[in-house]
Amino acid sequence: MILIGDVRERLKELPDQSVNCCVTSPPYWGLRDYGNDGQIGLEQDPDDFVAQLVAVFREVKRVLRDDGTLWLNIGDSYNGSGGNHQPHHKNETGFQGKIGAEKYKGKGRHIDTGGLKPKDLVGIPWMLAFALRTDGWYLRQDIIWHKPNPMPESVTDRCTKSHEYIFLLSKSPRYYYDNEAIKEPSANLGKTAIKFGGNKYGDSDDPKHATKSGNEYTDAGTRNKRDVWTVSTRSYKGAHFATFPTALIEPCILAGSPIGGVVLDPFFGAGTTGLVAQRHGRKWIGCELNPEYAALAQTRIEAEANLFTSSD
Repeated sequence: MILIGDVRERLKELPDQSVNCCVTSPPYWGLRDYGNDGQIGLEQDPDDFVAQLVAVFREVKRVLRDDGTLWLNIGDSYNGSGGNHQPHHKNETGFQGKIGAEKYKGKGRHIDTGGLKPKDLVGIPWMLAFALRTDGWYLRQDIIWHKPNPMPESVTDRCTKSHEYIFLLSKSPRYYYDNEAIKEPSANLGKTAIKFGGNKYGDSDDPKHATKSGNEYTDAGTRNKRDVWTVSTRSYKGAHFATFPTALIEPCILAGSPIGGVVLDPFFGAGTTGLVAQRHGRKWIGCELNPEYAALAQTRIEAEANLFTSSD
């Protein structure tokens, strides 16, 4: 189900504790004008931007079950740069194609409040994370999205940026988290190690799968998923703009919701959250400000559903 309109209003229509987890990436600050008054992302001050998002996620918290989680991807920008970071999804620079009504707003915005100087990294991801923690969320983890194919940058006084953050936040100190669903193969899978103090199972977090021969142990198990995720960016040719890579949000949905559960994305865009949720037997709800994006997302999700139905 896609709710079209301002997320701050449409979320009010959802009942309390009706969602298992939320996976989303809000508009990045100061990068796009979607042609709607009061839209999030064009605030004159980053503190105002953060305050607007805190209000949105306060409503998300209401609709989450008590054991629900929020998986939040947010990027940063440089003061006065017009958005010097890596385009990867619906809200960033590099939009070209069928939906051209919105105009790029990265015109070298300078903010002089809060001690920000020209060329300063604003620090919006951590500003938002700390603000959400102050608002009552449990800030459980910062996950690094490592991009092996980052957008090239022409800067010569710093490194090219090749990562973003995904924050895991929870509504309660105890929450649904399916650790087994996202375990990864041990880096030493099939390798043999000699017990020599410490961890005789090598890299494995699951020692019951290690096999012993004399004083040697063969690692045949899995390990807990690490907090650096290497995932290449992907483009969505339907509208010629990049979206969430499906591989990036699969772990969020698999760990954050049971089969048959409900996944929410309040900034739905091309609908990748809904697509992945549907692919893994979850229900989904999306909110989208732009009706054209919503139509694209609906078509995309239905096309995959029809493909699988027709192949049965």
